[in-house]
Amino acid sequence: MEPMRRTELGILAALFLLAGTACSITVVDPGYVPPPPLAPLDQLEQAALVDAAGYSAGEGVLSFITTDHNVVCSLTSARGEHINLPYEANSFSDPVNNKLATVPVAHCELAAYAKPASGDIKDDCAGTGLGYLGGTALLSPDMASYGECRSGVTQMEAAYGPNGTKSGPLTQLLVLPEGRNIERNGLRCGAYNGGVACGNVSAGVAFFVARDRYELISKATDKPSPAPAALPKTP
Repeated sequence: MEPMRRTELGILAALFLLAGTACSITVVDPGYVPPPPLAPLDQLEQAALVDAAGYSAGEGVLSFITTDHNVVCSLTSARGEHINLPYEANSFSDPVNNKLATVPVAHCELAAYAKPASGDIKDDCAGTGLGYLGGTALLSPDMASYGECRSGVTQMEAAYGPNGTKSGPLTQLLVLPEGRNIERNGLRCGAYNGGVACGNVSAGVAFFVARDRYELISKATDKPSPAPAALPKTP
């Protein structure tokens, strides 16, 4: 009788185990719709800040790259049109520019990007009206802009575009995790929703950039500026 008793106890234990396991099964609700992403300024205001120390890219500069290696951004400074970027040549430190006011800015470059909308083109490119391309975004404490006059590719295109080298200083930058923000001098940037938002939350000014779209945001006008529907643009 003893072997039979052990068998009965084993069967009971197995039944209890199955019952306990059944209670932990998760059923997916087919009707569940995830909430839409937060608006860029709301994301910048609410998301957690990372420790900025690891993102230092030189004196007074914080730089990062996105997980998909499509956007690189720096929280840095500008003197006039001269921006202090650690990964490309610039005239920020030229003594002739010392007379210009130093302003905190956020600057981003993309490997794949949308064309600028006609209403967002703010430069006539030395009177030619040609060569204003997307792929860059700039935030100052009171203004956001998209695109610039140039004849070549962005540093991100050179490194991570279709014909990119996958080499150079951009490859050494830390990735900013999705859903996290970084801040310097009152300006914030955050990686989320497939791109990057940078803004001055207190002033209500921001931009959002991604592979296929961008927005320029100002609470003063409450008129986001989406890019026209177009495939990512590479010159």
